[in-house]
Amino acid sequence: MVESYQEIREAVARLCAQYPGEYWRGLDADRAYPTAFVKALTEAGYLSVLIPEEFGGAGLGISAAAAILEEIQRAGCNGAACHAQMYTMGTVLRHGTPAQKKAYLPKIATGELRLQAFGVTEPTSGSDTLSLRTTAVKAGNDAYVVNGQKVWTSRAEHSDLMLLLARTTPRDQVKKRTEGLSVFIVDMREARGTGLEIRPIRTMINHATTAVFFDNLRIPAENLVGQEGQGFRYILDGMNAERILIAAECIGDAKWFIRKASEYAKERVVFGRPIGQNQGIQFPIAECYAQMRAAELMVHRAAEKFEAGEPCGEEANMAKYLASEASWKAADMCMQTHGGFAFAEEYDVERKFRETRLYRIAPISNNLVLSFVAEHVLGLPRSY
Repeated sequence: MVESYQEIREAVARLCAQYPGEYWRGLDADRAYPTAFVKALTEAGYLSVLIPEEFGGAGLGISAAAAILEEIQRAGCNGAACHAQMYTMGTVLRHGTPAQKKAYLPKIATGELRLQAFGVTEPTSGSDTLSLRTTAVKAGNDAYVVNGQKVWTSRAEHSDLMLLLARTTPRDQVKKRTEGLSVFIVDMREARGTGLEIRPIRTMINHATTAVFFDNLRIPAENLVGQEGQGFRYILDGMNAERILIAAECIGDAKWFIRKASEYAKERVVFGRPIGQNQGIQFPIAECYAQMRAAELMVHRAAEKFEAGEPCGEEANMAKYLASEASWKAADMCMQTHGGFAFAEEYDVERKFRETRLYRIAPISNNLVLSFVAEHVLGLPRSY
């Protein structure tokens, strides 16, 4: 049984109340990073909840992290500005050297260092991670030289550290397709201007995403995480956590849309009565609520198996799929319930509508989730 963490939820809700719609609308208009909000979350210890106590964190399970992110979204805020720290940190925690953990985790916990950027996706490969072209070539015994490009690397401008996946052995020289990729910790404070260039990508939502270019960037060999050539396995190891946490955010979004639509349906009077009296308004809201609660159960199940150390790829992927579909349906329903007023910025519906749409595509497309379920759960022939 997954713990509800009600006290944490209530505390997060109180913090989020200090950052109402006006705050987020202003950031959205200027495409600005929510520095004050992220600082408040960090100081309250919410972003270090998964870091063990020995390194300055709370040492709690993924269900606590999921509760935090759900409440952030439920309050109408946006955890995408900082959620990567929770699951990206896990790669260092599980596979980093004792020296790396000691050097980075305590400073990440206090906020002295931000680990928000995750360099995996490339323009030519997309979700086909094994086809990435960014290379890291050994230069003597003390460094690697990196060349290549990453895209959709969100928060790179607002992060001190980046986890980078690069090819260290050419594809034609490895025995398995999954070998030859390695993970590195890139200190972007040192790298900017010495082989690292960051270019913002303006998108339909305020997601601080970028393209990152590497031109003969030298990375100390001590920044290699785990064994050379085993990086793909390390990245996969963290994807279940990523799926669960993103799914929790989607549940929070769906709850926000359902509450927003329900309140409006009670207050909006047309033809002499609240529009909520009409079944054409009632039923879509009720249907979205039922679908959200069903998806929520899968999120809890995935978190429960993850914390028990059991294989949870099926549950984590389905939680992400079901929750993102539920949040998107709730978003569309909320727009329809509000009618023309949904397009007015002051209602925050159009902003949240844009934000929640992302999760049907990222961090993994729902089509790829269905492909995973078809092949690895149902045993159907591989489709690609």
